Amino acid sequence: MWISFCLSLVLVACSSGDAPQARSKRPVVDPTAALTAQVKKDNPAPAADNSSSSKAGQQVSGGARENPDFLNGINEDNEGDKVGEVAFSGSIQNRSGMLYLFETEGRNIAVLDSAELEDGRFDFGKIEVGRGFYGLGYERAKKTAEIVLNPDEAVLNIDFQNGRLVGGRTESRENRAWFAYRGAEAANKNQVRQLYKQRRGNEAAIDAQVKAKEKELAQTQHKFIRDYPGTYMAKFLTWKQPRFLGNKGTYLSDLDVSDNSLIRSMALPDRIQSMMRTFSEGKDSGFLSCVDLVKASCEDNPVVLEFVLYNMLDGFYNTGKETICQYILDNYIFDEDCGANLSDVIRQRAQGIINLRVGNTPPNFKIADPSGKTVELSKLVSTHEFTLVMFWASWCHKCEQEIPNLVPMYQEMNPRGFGMVGISVDQQKAAWTKAIADNQIPWPNVSQLKGWDAPITDDYKITQTPTYFLLDKEGKIVMKPERWFEVQRFLQSRI
Repeated sequence: MWISFCLSLVLVACSSGDAPQARSKRPVVDPTAALTAQVKKDNPAPAADNSSSSKAGQQVSGGARENPDFLNGINEDNEGDKVGEVAFSGSIQNRSGMLYLFETEGRNIAVLDSAELEDGRFDFGKIEVGRGFYGLGYERAKKTAEIVLNPDEAVLNIDFQNGRLVGGRTESRENRAWFAYRGAEAANKNQVRQLYKQRRGNEAAIDAQVKAKEKELAQTQHKFIRDYPGTYMAKFLTWKQPRFLGNKGTYLSDLDVSDNSLIRSMALPDRIQSMMRTFSEGKDSGFLSCVDLVKASCEDNPVVLEFVLYNMLDGFYNTGKETICQYILDNYIFDEDCGANLSDVIRQRAQGIINLRVGNTPPNFKIADPSGKTVELSKLVSTHEFTLVMFWASWCHKCEQEIPNLVPMYQEMNPRGFGMVGISVDQQKAAWTKAIADNQIPWPNVSQLKGWDAPITDDYKITQTPTYFLLDKEGKIVMKPERWFEVQRFLQSRI
């Protein structure tokens, strides 16, 4: 809830920091800057204690302490970003058609180039890139896998072992490291998931085993840092562990935000998410305090700042924290002073979230129903007093619970001006149409049959099913209910 106590903490906007505010907007200063000296080229293996002035695990400043799982793999060979040409080619057995290369910014992707697969071989020629992760895929809007491109490796050839693009033969140190680490990390995380399934009634023992697995993964990261010195991978794995624990003011201080290669991985979003989880205590005031610190830590580089602002905006929207979204929008994106150095791109992205808020108009769509007939949202809503847009799927158990209640409600309310449209996130048409028939769904249904990769799920930022939007006759959102009976109560008082 947005209460006055929270307001007293957060409404500091772009103040210079002269007033005694609870959360300063001044850049966070690392009180232990001497600890961040880089590992030199002639000594690529980092020192065991990771510091020049303190031992791992000891107190540093303001309650911060050295993280014993941190190992510094950043040296003069891989520090900062580097932009240059890479000649990228390779092969994929038994594949034909187009192969797309994507730029990545965290989870966001954009097509950078494309190449025709001829007899299983592809050649992108020379492409200009910065250090980081890039995507590969067979569709313009869908990333199948990731690779590392680094101008330090001016020629890159990968012979992928299968169409999933999960590994292959290559002389690239970067990609050999990535393929091997990705497999080790996936195995570790799968073991952790299996442990959590056994946690009930055995919490202490399972938590200890999970901690041991986390320590094991950190040691795996250390091995790769030592085995692949000077690579982007060594830097990426360094970012995986915060250097300082116990103090949110120093939690991001080991990251060089002038390094644009930060945005070409999930390291920074993951670190921010960990910061929120560790220091917010699940309270709005705690989240807002972390937001301010993230912004202050990154404001010297507009490229990284835009990246983290949208990442936080997107994350809070997807978890239902719309008051925090509004705080970011008002104070950091659309504020005349704070947003002065931001590009139009982030404002356009932010507008997509604004359009999905109550009182605003969500994107129109034209999507085919099972018979191939196009359903257009703007035309549908204009013929009803209220229209419920429901994102669902044939395999969704919660949808199975909701639909038997929605059907009689629709049959009762439809003659009085209530409309519905279902948007399925299915991939198989047979499963989708069977679910419509089995549930005797009477309202129009459409699907792009691309699952979570469907463009409409991006437009409406759908991360779970069912998700509802109740629109009025003008197409504006009047309600974003979570259950069918919320819609019923609303309609009973209106039509």
